Amino acid sequence: QLKLVNPSQYRFEHLVTQMKWRLQEGRGEAVYQIGVEDNGLLVGLSEEEMRASLKTLRRMAEKVGADITVLREREVDYDSDVPRKITEVLVRKVPDNQQFLDLRVAVLGNVDSGKSTLLGVLTQGELDNGRGRARLNLFRHLHEIQSGRTSSISFEILGFNSKGEVVNYSDSRTAEEICESSSKMITFIDLAGHHKYLKTTIFGLTSYCPDFAMLVVSANTGIAGTTREHLGLAMALKVPFFIVISKVDLCSKATVERTVKQLERILKQPGCNKLPLLVNSDDDAVTAAQQFAQSPNITPIFTLSSVSGENLDLLKVFLNILPPLTNSKEQEELMQQLTEFQVDEIYTVPEVGTVVGGTLSSGICREGENLVVGPTDDGKFLRLKVCSIQRNRSACRVLRAGQAATLALGPFDRSLLRKGMVMVSPEMNPTICSVFEAEIVLLFHATTFRKGFQVTVHVGNVRQTAIVEKIHGKDKLRTGEKAVVRFRFIKHPEYLKTGAKLLFREGVTKGIGHVTDLQAITTKENGLEESLGPGQLSF
Repeated sequence: QLKLVNPSQYRFEHLVTQMKWRLQEGRGEAVYQIGVEDNGLLVGLSEEEMRASLKTLRRMAEKVGADITVLREREVDYDSDVPRKITEVLVRKVPDNQQFLDLRVAVLGNVDSGKSTLLGVLTQGELDNGRGRARLNLFRHLHEIQSGRTSSISFEILGFNSKGEVVNYSDSRTAEEICESSSKMITFIDLAGHHKYLKTTIFGLTSYCPDFAMLVVSANTGIAGTTREHLGLAMALKVPFFIVISKVDLCSKATVERTVKQLERILKQPGCNKLPLLVNSDDDAVTAAQQFAQSPNITPIFTLSSVSGENLDLLKVFLNILPPLTNSKEQEELMQQLTEFQVDEIYTVPEVGTVVGGTLSSGICREGENLVVGPTDDGKFLRLKVCSIQRNRSACRVLRAGQAATLALGPFDRSLLRKGMVMVSPEMNPTICSVFEAEIVLLFHATTFRKGFQVTVHVGNVRQTAIVEKIHGKDKLRTGEKAVVRFRFIKHPEYLKTGAKLLFREGVTKGIGHVTDLQAITTKENGLEESLGPGQLSF
């Protein structure tokens, strides 16, 4: 917008309508640049005009029920004696139909790179003492506290209110309070760095569908251990990532620069094709957040310390402005499909019964709804009822596509459930299969990959061992080769979709690809019935 000085009533209404539309597009967020012409020419406004324009913008925001925060101001060299400025303003409103904007960020990086500590500092609001005090609240098991290594997946939340201030545990608040007072929530999925726990890390990346990934690299060790592997996983699953170099208080400037150069070199390699963007000031952080969401090739790099707190604010500014990936239109399309909920975790809660955690991948789920869950070991689907829903530890009536939540199932027998099942609406008639084909690329293998080989396959929240039944057109595969391969699950059938991303591993063997064809088994009420679906394979 160029300037918004004393608009007429008609023009004001028009501007408000435009703002409403912009906010709806950006799922409750929009950035306005004042002092810029529509064709992108930086004109700038004088002090007075700027004050009047911001006042108008504030009035507009009040009318829509939004808050505005000034992100940054810049002076422009334009042919005039009066100094002229451009201002960028973030307008944020909580959409009426949901409690808050929700972004999921997976946290990756080598063991001992400071992932849990960084999250502890961000979410607790106090700095670390250099010996790991900040991460104690994040650990879930005793052995993690003793060894200092994360082995399970834990969730941490960081909220921002509509003015862009951080809402976290610093005032000893509960999770419910954080949810109530934030208009944007960032859920960090803290994954394990150690090589031993790689399968847990892959499960976290494939089943929790993170919007972004944060790769933490320690400044004093540089790129070591599983860092490259995690970088590769994020690239393979097409998760946009940004990089945080931690522990800069431990080493000299030269060491930090060496780590940055090392990262830049890797990011610019032909396999990665990323454009590194080092963030040194608030300005950079604002630019990084906007560019990062528009083009996935840009990779912001932050250098910070969890002990001295250096540059932590830049990361907070970045996370505050980071827009959601999907726009409202795509989400609405997903919501119109039939309900489908992926089961990632299963708990037994006293006095509540069985509780499942996971993500709703499509449709809408309400309290009291009847769904079917499966497939069981013999390929059946069982009926159940959703008793109550919780999102980020606070109760919620309706769950929309793309949101993560826990559902209470009442007295349902827990032993019938396992990770990797789906809960779908009864009229969906889900297709399940034991045999499927996938187009794969072999990333690394010691010898040759051939028929009869057993690998662990990850597709979304499904994780099971499968046997290679046939490699089309070839006898064996070597590192870097592509092929269509037929797999058969060895234990029980699973619910898969064509086009789903697939990862497999076995020892040092790793590969990625996507499901191309399923051999469907349909389920009927009176037991199992074989049917030759459209995705039937010829033998």
